[in-house]
Amino acid sequence: MWEQLFKLHEHHTTVRRELSGGVTTFMTMAYIIFVQPVVMNAAGLDLESAMVATCLASALATFLMGFLANYPIALAPGMGHNFFFTYVVVLTLGYSWQQALGAIFISGLLFVLLSFVGLREQLLNSVPPVLKNAIAVGIGLLIAVVGLEWSGIVVDNPGTLVGLGDLRATPVLIALFGLAVMATLLALGIRSAILAGILLTLLAALVSGLVQYQGFVGGIPSIRPTLFKLDLARVLQLESLSIIFVFFFLDLFDTVGTLIGVSQQAGLLKEDGTLPRARQALLSDAVGTCAGALLGTSTVTSYIESAAGVTAGARTGLANLVTGTLFMLAIFFSPLVKMIGGGIQYGEGLHLYPVVAPALIIVGCFMLKNVSHIDWDDFGEAIPAFLTILVMPLTFSITEGIAFGFISYTLLKTVRGQLREVPLLISVFSILFVLRYIFLF
Repeated sequence: MWEQLFKLHEHHTTVRRELSGGVTTFMTMAYIIFVQPVVMNAAGLDLESAMVATCLASALATFLMGFLANYPIALAPGMGHNFFFTYVVVLTLGYSWQQALGAIFISGLLFVLLSFVGLREQLLNSVPPVLKNAIAVGIGLLIAVVGLEWSGIVVDNPGTLVGLGDLRATPVLIALFGLAVMATLLALGIRSAILAGILLTLLAALVSGLVQYQGFVGGIPSIRPTLFKLDLARVLQLESLSIIFVFFFLDLFDTVGTLIGVSQQAGLLKEDGTLPRARQALLSDAVGTCAGALLGTSTVTSYIESAAGVTAGARTGLANLVTGTLFMLAIFFSPLVKMIGGGIQYGEGLHLYPVVAPALIIVGCFMLKNVSHIDWDDFGEAIPAFLTILVMPLTFSITEGIAFGFISYTLLKTVRGQLREVPLLISVFSILFVLRYIFLF
């Protein structure tokens, strides 16, 4: 049955590898189950209801990606999107959280329409190979930086922006232990190194007292406080179009960037750089965003943490079936999930995730291999690739990295008299990115 549904033999994988990959992906992104409700609660949503909405929206979108596109790319409410929702749209601009959900729902509907006409698919396939490789590397560095920060190895430093953390602190030691375990197992050729490393790191955190045992099963919260509470009245007015556009813009390029990066890592891209079943993948993202708004959570998008599952062996939608099921079960087993993906308050304003952070650092290492496919002797391609790679981790944004890459690629090709080599959509979005920085940034 699994072979018929997901074509495991064709993708050179097994049920065991897909299970390991699906569990690994879930563990590396389980933090969203607890981070998302806190961010949404700051906007006024019920905390427990937001947690249920996060789990259900993530599971639905992840299932759709697995069955429609057969890709091991999980989805959940996007980090960054949720902060824009709460701290810009609601707390700064004064919209209610119901109206903000309405804006997300409309942007999701626009995505559904664009998925059917194929614009997003054309954009995905129009990205030049050099930028596809650069996006994958940039995402890898972004993932690694997140892992270093979540482990406490890298911390905020007012003088230099970042600096070395306290390597004697217990959370940092636990994360370093996990990193050493994963690196050792990988060096020994053990395929499930990341999953085993996460479990051993959790055990070490429990033994050290850093993580408290909280049991396995918890109560099931109600979703009624946020279900179908979106308000479309104000967001359909002209003054709200910019908000819908920003939600739309962020989701478009975060999703395109993630699909390129993870697909490159998994070997899913064709030789000509196109992604098979891209339309189905993008439709899954769009439907997930609409469903999330109806349930009571912010924009649902593809997750770069899926690269951890790919590294653990995932190659098909069967891994997504595992990840989605775990999201559903998380509603019932929230204490267990909290031990794995929950954060630890350490010091003043420092929130660490030492159990899953090592996995993100290792994934970053895997994704850097694409840098070898970039022609560094051709500055017309090397500089756009360099800017894409550099800007992503330093701005904590896939979208900004893509923007710098698109703009510089189009500019340099133009001054060299090679504008015809730039795909039309890339030129158009380069102009849109410039206008965005001028008028909306």
